[in-house]
Amino acid sequence: MASLNDYLFVSGLLFAIGLAGVIVRRNIIVIFMCLELMLAAASLTLVAFSRFNLSNGLPDYNGQVFVFFIITVAAAEVAVGLAIIVALYRARQTINVEDLTSMRG
Repeated sequence: MASLNDYLFVSGLLFAIGLAGVIVRRNIIVIFMCLELMLAAASLTLVAFSRFNLSNGLPDYNGQVFVFFIITVAAAEVAVGLAIIVALYRARQTINVEDLTSMRG
């Protein structure tokens, strides 16, 4: 059986991979996916703490309910973020972050 430390290690690893991707990569779509990976790592941490926090012998589901709100916000973020990326691509014909130096076209 996996322990809380195992879940936290995997979550920290996912978060570190996402952070490295945001810092290192130059493609805006890859950066966006790495941000989503970081959000998934935070959700995994919440679910792990919720699962291992027992009250009256049952898991405390407050963290898992909070994850549903995170998923809802992430879905809205994806819709808005992809719309912005498509608009930037149409205006500039590139998805490279280094080419997007100003907000004016």
